[in-house]
Order: sequence, then structure tokens, then C-alpha cells
Amino acid sequence: MLRLFSAAFALLGSLIGPALAQDVQRSECLAMANAPPRVRPVSFRQAAAANDDVTITYAGHSTYYIDSPGGTRIATDYSGVYRTGRLPDVVTMNRAHSTHYTLFPDPRIPHVLHGWGEGGQPARISERIGDVFIRNVTTDIRRYFGEEPGGEMIKDGNSIFIFEVAGLCIGHLGHLHVRLDDSQFAAIGRLDIVMVPIDGTYTMSLDGISEITRRLRASVVLPMHRFMTPLEEFMQRIGNQFEIDRRGERSLTISRETLPSTPTVIILDGV
Repeated sequence: MLRLFSAAFALLGSLIGPALAQDVQRSECLAMANAPPRVRPVSFRQAAAANDDVTITYAGHSTYYIDSPGGTRIATDYSGVYRTGRLPDVVTMNRAHSTHYTLFPDPRIPHVLHGWGEGGQPARISERIGDVFIRNVTTDIRRYFGEEPGGEMIKDGNSIFIFEVAGLCIGHLGHLHVRLDDSQFAAIGRLDIVMVPIDGTYTMSLDGISEITRRLRASVVLPMHRFMTPLEEFMQRIGNQFEIDRRGERSLTISRETLPSTPTVIILDGV
């Protein structure tokens, strides 16, 4: 068994490089994605068996709140505008637009994670906060408005954040502008729940984001950037293997044991 895991880690290292391959030792989602069939880390089995619930609340735009069983609260693409409930313990940000970040977050927030690096270096996030392990995979973004206009790209300007909690692998694609290559898919690993921008213009085309959604094969897809695209267009492009579940509330309570058996797009109430 140990040899099988070692081989999986070696293969991952060849795809994503030695720096990110080190995260495999700490990431149960990566370990599951790259392990042989039916091999699951012991701690992952224990987490799933506990049947702990995670609550995900759509606050608006691309901000989701994730509340862990241990009481850790996370807000994604946090600008301070979209709020619900108590102040988060952790905020993640991306810098494509001011609606996805703030340089002046509430000082009472103990953990502020930027999806962009400084000095031309990519952001490198790999840390455990409370009962959640958080890591990132960087992608390039286009320049906008006050910065240099046009099609020029900012290398590693966006982060896909992955949150591992209670046996669930939750991904937030951020302000995604580009198709993902094999090394990025390998670095993301397994996702049970993925938050996907579906505007079709400000981020990327519907065809592009639909292709990524299909390849990630998450059990639950949570759309964001819902202000432009008719949901029906997105559903047509991702294919009939996905079901749709419209909710009348803003929150979803879910565990590994209650993931839908068929990939499902869940529409939570909100803007």
C-alpha cells in the first residue's frame, strides 16, 4: 500500500512540480485524487464517518460563507460588501475587481488570504486553520480598467482556493479567465463541491467554464457571477448528466454522506 501511495505522489510531483507536490502529504483531497481505486486516507474515512455537517451560504456575487463543524467561518472573494451572520475567521480574496477583494478588511478578521502574490511571485497558501485545511492553485488573469488595458495577462493573479473540511473537498474558482491545463487540474485534485462563475464574459466564456465544470466532476456545482447569464444556457452546455436543484433559501447544509449521487447544480437564493 505504501508503495502505491509513493508512486502516486511521484506522479503528481512530475505534473505539478516539487513545491506543490509537498502539499500532497497534508492534503487528503489530493491524496484521494491520486491514490489507487478504493484507497482512502484513514483520517478521511474517520471524517466522513463522523457525518459532520458543513453549511454553505450564498451572500452574493462570488462570496460564499463556509461554516465548518468546528466553528471556523470562511468568506470567499471577500470585499466586505456581501455579509451575512457573524464576522468570518478567514477571508480569501482575488484581485480582478474591487468586488472580489479589499485592502482594508475589518481588523478583527484574524486570517486574510490574498490570492495574488507580491514581487512577481505567486501566492502560496497551504495551512490549517481550525478544522479546515486551505490551499490554492494560481491562474493568470487579464488586466482591467485602471491597470494596463487590453488582453495582457497578469501571471498568477488569481487563485483557485480549496477548502478541505469534514471529509469534503470544496473548491472556489475565483475570477477565472483561462482554461486550466493538466498540471492545474492535477494540483486541484478531487472536488466534491465547486463554486463556478457563469457570467460568460467578465470571467471566461460559457463554453470554457462548462468544459472545466464537466472535467472537475464535482457532486455539487454552486454557480456564482449569476447577474448576466441565463442559467438555462449554462445547463445546456454542461450537459444532461447534471441535474438542477433550485432552493428557496440561501444556505445549504451538507456532509460527505449526503452528497447527491448524481452531479447537481444547486441554485441558492441570493443575487
